[in-house]
Amino acid sequence: MEACVIHGAGDLRLERRDDPRIGDLEVKIRVRAGGICGSDLHYLAHGGIGDFIIREPLIPGHEFSGEVAEVGARVTKVKPGDRVCVHPGRSCGQCRPCREGRPNLCEAVFFMGSASKFPHMQGGFCEFVTAIESQCFKVSPTLDFTIAAFAEPLSVALHAAHRAGNLMGKNVLITGAGPIGQLVMLAARRGGAASLTLTDIMDQTLAIAKKQGADQVINVSAGSADLDAASKAIGGFDVVFEVSGVPAALNTAIDAVARGGIIVQVGSLPGGGQPINGNRIMAKELDIRGAFRFGNVFGDAVACLDRGMIDVSGLLTGVVPMAKAADAFAMARDRSQHMKVMISF
Repeated sequence: MEACVIHGAGDLRLERRDDPRIGDLEVKIRVRAGGICGSDLHYLAHGGIGDFIIREPLIPGHEFSGEVAEVGARVTKVKPGDRVCVHPGRSCGQCRPCREGRPNLCEAVFFMGSASKFPHMQGGFCEFVTAIESQCFKVSPTLDFTIAAFAEPLSVALHAAHRAGNLMGKNVLITGAGPIGQLVMLAARRGGAASLTLTDIMDQTLAIAKKQGADQVINVSAGSADLDAASKAIGGFDVVFEVSGVPAALNTAIDAVARGGIIVQVGSLPGGGQPINGNRIMAKELDIRGAFRFGNVFGDAVACLDRGMIDVSGLLTGVVPMAKAADAFAMARDRSQHMKVMISF
């Protein structure tokens, strides 16, 4: 089979790999569409993301959907020809986080397309992948593969919304209007948020956010004066989702959130220590919560997409065949033109 492989910073290659074989409880999936995530872009641009550094060739990709090609002898829930969204993570089910219902914090998690462990966990940007049966979620035969591939990033957004708690009637700020920021916006709206404000440094992404239902968009490229005014007008935002992964944005969130408010850190900050205005956290008695990947919400995300409860089609701005994977990555980096770019297989 053909695979898209990152060997290091700036080094993306198409290579031939052996087709995977399956065990009795495994499923072989022909990948049909895969979304390029911000972490994939970081792996290619910098050879890593945060503290996760590429130390051997890595097949990226953890947002993908496909068609079941073959099933193991003991597989009963899917059959060849079924369309599936693939949960990219497998948890051990035995460690303390797993026992507490937080599989995303599993001490032995296998997460596809990640360099967080060595040997690395290979991803879905290839013609065929294998998964265990429980990772496969069937969808309607009419659901487009590109929409089905949004299940993983939508899961990230739903998990972030869950981490914030009750959003009903809350004034919500989202810093960073990229794909995850806008999916968080859709999740927060479904959770009952009264108002949704998004910030970014690019007018193009903010324009898409406005079309997707943002109540207010603010360009902060020239400073935070407009955001400060918006925050002051309502006595501070009840909940802030920091999605940009920019250290300064976390301090902005600390300033913009109301006293006693909640900040959910969704974006991946650079590795190492970061300067944070800790006294403001104390004086405003803030709750700062992390949101890492996602917990038990993948099935919910699949249902939202399959039943049309959350419409993500407005975020899809490009579909490129795997033979032009380098072009797809270049398009995904260009936020002035693109939001979510998919590779087709």
